Amino acid sequence: MKFLQKSLNAKLTKSDLLIVFGCHGKKIKLPQGVKVPASFPESFACDSGQKRITDSIKGPFKQVLIVGLGESKKIEAEDIRRAAASAVKEAKKNKLGSITYWAAKNYGFDAGLFGQALAEGAVMGSYSLDTFKKGTGDLKKITFQTGEIIKRGAKRGIAIGNGNCLARRLQDTPANKMRPRDLVREARKIAKDSVTISVKVFDEIAMKKMGMGSLLSVSAGSSEPAYLIHLIHRPKAKTGKKVCFVGKGLTFDSGGISLKPSGKMHEMKYDMSGGAAVLGVFDVLSSISSDVEVHGLIPTSENLPDGKATKPGDLVTAYNGLKIEVLNTDAEGRLILADALAYAAKKIRPDAMIDLATLTGAVVVALGHELTGVMGNDDGLIQSLVEAGKRTSEMAWHLPMLDLHKKEMKGMVGDLKNISGPATGAGSSTGGAFLSYFVEETPWAHLDIAGSAWGAAQRDYQGGEQGTGVGVRLLIDYLESI
Repeated sequence: MKFLQKSLNAKLTKSDLLIVFGCHGKKIKLPQGVKVPASFPESFACDSGQKRITDSIKGPFKQVLIVGLGESKKIEAEDIRRAAASAVKEAKKNKLGSITYWAAKNYGFDAGLFGQALAEGAVMGSYSLDTFKKGTGDLKKITFQTGEIIKRGAKRGIAIGNGNCLARRLQDTPANKMRPRDLVREARKIAKDSVTISVKVFDEIAMKKMGMGSLLSVSAGSSEPAYLIHLIHRPKAKTGKKVCFVGKGLTFDSGGISLKPSGKMHEMKYDMSGGAAVLGVFDVLSSISSDVEVHGLIPTSENLPDGKATKPGDLVTAYNGLKIEVLNTDAEGRLILADALAYAAKKIRPDAMIDLATLTGAVVVALGHELTGVMGNDDGLIQSLVEAGKRTSEMAWHLPMLDLHKKEMKGMVGDLKNISGPATGAGSSTGGAFLSYFVEETPWAHLDIAGSAWGAAQRDYQGGEQGTGVGVRLLIDYLESI
C-alpha cells in the first residue's frame, strides 16, 4: 500500500474515490472543480457513521463518498478513526484501486490530532493479511490532501498506523511462518532501516551462561531455539529518561506437557502478541523518533511437548537466582517474562518498565475483549497508561495486585510456584504478582492483553477474529506524555 500526502492547494490528481466528511449544521464543501448531483449533499444528515456515495459529474474522481461525523462539539478522535476506516472499507468492498481523503477543515477538532486520527483510521482500516494468497487486494494507493497542520498530524498517523499493522501482520501470520527466528529477523530489519535503533540478540548458549533457566525451560520441548531480543532506541536529543517495554513472544503455545484442549489451539499463534506490539512500537520510533531512550525486550520461544520438555513439578532457576516450581507448563508466559524482567531491572535499570503479555484467560473472564488489564507497583505509572488508553481507545482497567496475591505465589519446594491454588482465584492478579518478584524496585506495570490482543468486537479498523495490534498506539501515546 502506498500512502501519499498533498497540500490543499495542490492540483487534484485522478483517483477512483474522493472522501469528504460532514458535520451537523455544516455545509459540505467539495474541492473546486468537483461536481456531484445537487441533491446528493443537501439531503445528507451527517450523523456519526452515516455514509453516502455517488458518481462524480465533473472532476478527476469517479465517485464521491461523504462520511458523517455527527455533532462537531461531540467529535472525539475515535469517531474520526472509525469514519476514516469505514471509508477505506467501502473502497475495498467495491474493489477500488485508489482513494483520496480531502480535508479542508478540522470541524472544530484540534487540527493536528484530526490529521493523526484520520491517517490512523485509514491505514489501520486498509490492513489485510494477503501474504499467502494468490493475488493481492485491489486498493493500491491512499492520498491525504489536507491543510498543512492536518498534514503534519497525518504524517504521524501514517507512521503509527503502519506500526499497528506491522504488529497485526506478525500476530496473524501462521506459527510455522512466524517462529522465534522470524521475530529476530523482523527486529534486525527494523534496526537496519533506522539510524536511532540498534539490536542485540541472545541465543540459547548465551542465555544459559547468563542463568536464564526459567526462559529456557519453556523452549526445552521445541526444536526451534529460543532467543532474547534487545532493541534500543537512542535519541539524538536526550532527555535523560529511559523506559523499557517487555513483550511476551511465545510464537506458539501448545501448553507443553500440560497440553491445551485442541478446540482453539490454532489461536495460540497469538501468544506472541506482546512481542509483536513491542516490534510495532519500534517500527513507529524508526519514523517519528522520541526523545526518550527506549529499550525493548522480547523473550521468544515455542512451548511444545516432547521427551525433553519441562515436566509439571520440575524446578528451574531464574536469572535473579529464584527457584521456581513449574506446577503447570501452560503457565509459561510468566516464565519467559521473569528472566527478561530480571535482566531489565539489573542491566538496563530503566526509570519505568512496562510488560505486555497474553498472560491469563482470567482477564478475558473479568474484562472481555475490549479492555486490557493493568496492574503493577507504581500507581502513577498505571494511571498514565489508563489515560493513554482513553486517548487511543486502547482502554486499560486497573486490576488489584495485593500482598495476598504475592504470598499465594510462594513455593513449597522452591522460592516460587508458577500457578496459584484454585481456592485463591484472581488468576490475572496472581499472574501479575508472580512477575512482581523479578522487577526489584523498578517502577513497573503489567498489561495483560489476553483479551484485547485478538477476538475483539468488530470495529471499522481492527478486531474480529484477527489480531488488533493492541499496545502499539497506547505505548507511543505514553511516551509522548512523559
